[in-house]
Amino acid sequence: MAKIGFIGLGIMGAHMARNLIKGGHSLFVNGAYPVPEDLSKTTSVVANSTAVAQAADIVIIMVPDTPDVANVLFADDGVAAGLSKGKLVIDMSSISPLDTQAFAKKINALGVDYLDAPVSGGEVGAREASLTIMVGGPEKAFATAKPLFELMGKNISLIGENGAGQTCKVANQIIVALNIEAVAEALLFASRSGADPERVRKALMGGFASSRILEVHGERMTKRKFDPGFRIELHQKDLNLALDGARKLGIALPHTASAQQLFSVCAANGGKAWDHSAMVRALEIMANFEVAQAPGSEAKAA
Repeated sequence: MAKIGFIGLGIMGAHMARNLIKGGHSLFVNGAYPVPEDLSKTTSVVANSTAVAQAADIVIIMVPDTPDVANVLFADDGVAAGLSKGKLVIDMSSISPLDTQAFAKKINALGVDYLDAPVSGGEVGAREASLTIMVGGPEKAFATAKPLFELMGKNISLIGENGAGQTCKVANQIIVALNIEAVAEALLFASRSGADPERVRKALMGGFASSRILEVHGERMTKRKFDPGFRIELHQKDLNLALDGARKLGIALPHTASAQQLFSVCAANGGKAWDHSAMVRALEIMANFEVAQAPGSEAKAA
């Protein structure tokens, strides 16, 4: 079994690490960052990211944003300082495609392969090992990593060269955001019209409007469960990547921009750490009405 370094044991990373351990692999983690209690007992905790890279054959990174990946890789005590020829770095964070290409070139110069392999599926997908994994990088490195990906996910695709995985993830985040917006608008409309939004949601699950977003995020909206599986501030980061890329490409993404504005309304109202399904709160504020409040009751979302 491979010796794996895993850096980034957050909401999703911790579940992904647990699934690798269940698969029989030995994990080395960075003790400079918080380590969940159970993982502190089932992994080897080392001093820093350099030590992780020295101990492991394959290093997996799962952190929030582009600057975080840069720091993990290239800080004085970063991964790059501990790499040797023949090792493999896999970044499973969701970050800038252009910066990913630059990071890959620097790591390749050390004789080390690099894969960008962002994921979709949220905390549930991470816990149940059902993530979608979108990969950019060399085919040989992908073949090496695929058995590990199969312990963490179900739908695993090599998209193209370095950066292609991140580009695919940005496209995914556009679709997810616009689906959340559509579900939120539909449930707000139904609720304000006097229909039970949960019954509406269940009915729609049997028709052409059925989707994973309607199933999971729609239920969060009707049951008012906005504890984060994926935080609004992280989805904002992903949509910024989309909008920045669109400007550079000279294309318009008008609905992506509107979804970003709705997330910004949530953030301005203290919701940057809410689950992204809480986008519905922005629409509720504008409507002065809450999804799932009883028909005929007084408005209370102001």
